[in-house]
Amino acid sequence: MNPSAQRLIDGKREHLLPCLYHFYADPPVLVRGEMQYLFDDRGRRYADFYAGVTVMNAGHGNPAITGPALEQARQLQHTTSIYLTAPMIELGRALAAALGHGLTRSFFVNSGTEANEGALLLARLHTKRRGFLALRGGLHGRSHLTMSVTGIDLWRTDPFPSPDVRLAPRPHCAACELGRTFGSCGFACLEVVERLLAENGDVAAFIAEPIQGNGGIIVPPPGYLQGLRALLDRRGVLLILDEIQTGFGRTGAPFRFHALGVVPDIVCLAKALGNGFPIGAFCTNERVAASHTRPGASTTGGNPVSATAALQVLDYHRTRRLAERAGTLGHRLRQRLAALAERFPADCHELRGDGLMLGLELRRDGLALARETDRVLEAMKDSGFLIGKTGLDRNVLSFMPPLVTGEADIDACTDALDRCLASCLGSAAPRTGASA
Repeated sequence: MNPSAQRLIDGKREHLLPCLYHFYADPPVLVRGEMQYLFDDRGRRYADFYAGVTVMNAGHGNPAITGPALEQARQLQHTTSIYLTAPMIELGRALAAALGHGLTRSFFVNSGTEANEGALLLARLHTKRRGFLALRGGLHGRSHLTMSVTGIDLWRTDPFPSPDVRLAPRPHCAACELGRTFGSCGFACLEVVERLLAENGDVAAFIAEPIQGNGGIIVPPPGYLQGLRALLDRRGVLLILDEIQTGFGRTGAPFRFHALGVVPDIVCLAKALGNGFPIGAFCTNERVAASHTRPGASTTGGNPVSATAALQVLDYHRTRRLAERAGTLGHRLRQRLAALAERFPADCHELRGDGLMLGLELRRDGLALARETDRVLEAMKDSGFLIGKTGLDRNVLSFMPPLVTGEADIDACTDALDRCLASCLGSAAPRTGASA
């Protein structure tokens, strides 16, 4: 192992909480980023196909974003939201234009967890109800309430989740929790939601990711979210869409709800909004926003530096048409991954996702190939490509590169994956279990 990596690992063990894991048995020490590439302390270049978990959509060290943000830091770095500064107000106006559909009001925070927590609070204030529904397989944050609406045991760390939360079956037709078949089930998973709503008259909101990211890149079947919206409307329950991973062009549309035609009451944003600068937001319409009138503030939420960076992010996405680019490149990546899945039919169980948010699940004879997934990640890293892993069993290879990546990067990545699958799966025995 690289001695500098070992020193950092020793430092983690001595000074950080033991819950903080890292990828790889032989991890690189990353020191620099340049658009779709990362570099380690030995000068080796890696094509980044995880984008810091879909944060760096506009690329690492993008001067169009970092330049204005650094200039803002030199001019005015911080005042807090109780003072008037232009960047936060300009960002609110720009987000309203980007989101459309009457989502004109924003509250800025520092992270996705805070955005989701704020959205849940807003739903309670508006409806005067306290309960929530969420999906199994969803991931929404690290606070008490956002962990409670998280449906992944690995990330539901709080041993005392809120009793005000009920989890509904996730709409994953290839592995239906209810044992049904899409096309003939009549959305049995929505029937469960309808029953939960009838049994719990105190539900304020339903929170969901349009595509479950950490849950394994799970895409609801056509019509699911439309049917869900109708159910909620009949009960006066708000729909919160967590677009923290799917937003900002990731799936081929500026925001996933644009492509679906389902407008949420509240949408939550973070990650790619700042492109590496810490910022999050929950955004809503005039009607719901009017319910949040008691004093509220965020010490560093919407600070001048992060707000300036986010303004540049929005401009860069718009002028470079990154959402359209993600759709085109995502089609190419999907085609090449599908060809690989055909080459390894016994192990490549399902390819799913949209745009540049794709997942390839590894499973053999019904058993999750979690250890083999780790081997593939290690081999891909050694080949110069950083990919991710997700899923309830941590057996889904995840591909979410910066939207500025190129066709040559996609081709090289899938060529390397072909070799890595052959070497890591050829003689591997199927295993179960998971690791971080």
